[in-house]
Amino acid sequence: MTALLRYQTALLLRSQRWLPPFLLYVVFLGIGVQGGQPLLDSLGWTAAVLLPTAAWLVRICVMGEPPAARTVVAAAAGPARAHLAAVLTALAAAVLLGTVATAVVVFISDPVGADHQRRVPVPEAGAAGFLAALTCALLGTAVGALTASPVLRSTGRAVPALLLGALLALVVSGSPAHAAVTGLVTGSRSATVGLPLLPLLPLAGAVLVTAAAVAAACALTSRRSP
Repeated sequence: MTALLRYQTALLLRSQRWLPPFLLYVVFLGIGVQGGQPLLDSLGWTAAVLLPTAAWLVRICVMGEPPAARTVVAAAAGPARAHLAAVLTALAAAVLLGTVATAVVVFISDPVGADHQRRVPVPEAGAAGFLAALTCALLGTAVGALTASPVLRSTGRAVPALLLGALLALVVSGSPAHAAVTGLVTGSRSATVGLPLLPLLPLAGAVLVTAAAVAAACALTSRRSP
């Protein structure tokens, strides 16, 4: 698996196909985050826009190989393992991106609540923001895994499904991503951080959902491989 991860990482970096989702993420951060804004609100936005970015990265990694190369790798390592390596590479890229963005937001934001009066503890807020970003990266990975090949092979169906899935993951009550982002926004209004338990519940839910989605996609890859 280590060799597959190195291969997928090198393939992603050399292809430069990571640039569009990276630039889009930076643009959305520039729109929603400015220096001096309340810290928890900015962290909520940072986590939320990471979800569709992670889903896009999964699609890039899963679809990044030429068909001939994909066939060779699948024959050598097994189609499920090859697919899993691509998904894990996308997840790692999303987590790295979210971690860096969270650190930058903590540095430039004002550690106050939404009223700009009450202070919020920076270490706790940063930890909650990182957990929310990790939750959204996981849910984005799940969305990407369920809307890319081999689940959906048609681009005309996959791209709208990806966008719709990312939107629903952020707005539907009961979604771990919705709970994580809402927790930060609500915490900003009361100038409190719900550590340690509150941010961990959405993360646990995201781990379960993502594991099930990725397992289903990998199983389907094995069935549909020649």
